[in-house]
Amino acid sequence: MKVTEALKKLESLGTAQNRKVYARHGVGPKMFGVSYADLGKLVREIGADHELALELWASGNHDARVLATMVVDPGRMSARELEGWAEALDNHVLTDAFARVAAKSPAAPALERKWTRSKDEWLGAAGWGIRAQRVESPALSDADLEACLAEIEAKIHGAKNRTRYAMLMALIAVGVRGGELQKKAVAAAKRIGVVEVDHGETGCKTPDAASYIEKTVAYRKKKAGKKKTARKEAQRSTRRARA
Repeated sequence: MKVTEALKKLESLGTAQNRKVYARHGVGPKMFGVSYADLGKLVREIGADHELALELWASGNHDARVLATMVVDPGRMSARELEGWAEALDNHVLTDAFARVAAKSPAAPALERKWTRSKDEWLGAAGWGIRAQRVESPALSDADLEACLAEIEAKIHGAKNRTRYAMLMALIAVGVRGGELQKKAVAAAKRIGVVEVDHGETGCKTPDAASYIEKTVAYRKKKAGKKKTARKEAQRSTRRARA
């Protein structure tokens, strides 16, 4: 698909209602207001298209940039290209989408270290967003993640608004790994206390990290238990059928 065709499709899918909603989330006027359901359909139509992604991002349109994060090949994104993209970050919707791409790139560890130390709100949010995405990486030991918790605890209340929220999400991501990290993340969350985040003119709320971690881990254990029971029942059925 050519970038001109993609932009025309995006424009045709935009709605005034979505533009109003996205504006409340801090998205600027250069947008069409395309729903994520429609973006998903476009992704299925386009597939992975790295070159198109680069052109979509260069258009400067918010919806096109979100779509770019969905069709780009993160493995082909260099640190220089990601830093170029990061210069355009100005709202949490795009920053979250960007962090998911950056976390899968070869440059992720270096950019994470650089941006988590940034005083810029959006670069800081991107850095902590990358860290939250990389929590399950085998390259990160429990000791690394314990150090991450300590850093969050020490800095979160002094961080800028959206950086602060991304730090909280990183803390939660560490906690939901379970085991000792869960206990340490919950303890850190309780010491941190209430984290104030301004969500603008939206109904979004900041989660209580300790209870969120505990509920998520409990849900995962319950889900895993159901799968285990289903597998055992399937094995019994197979044995009965063979008897």
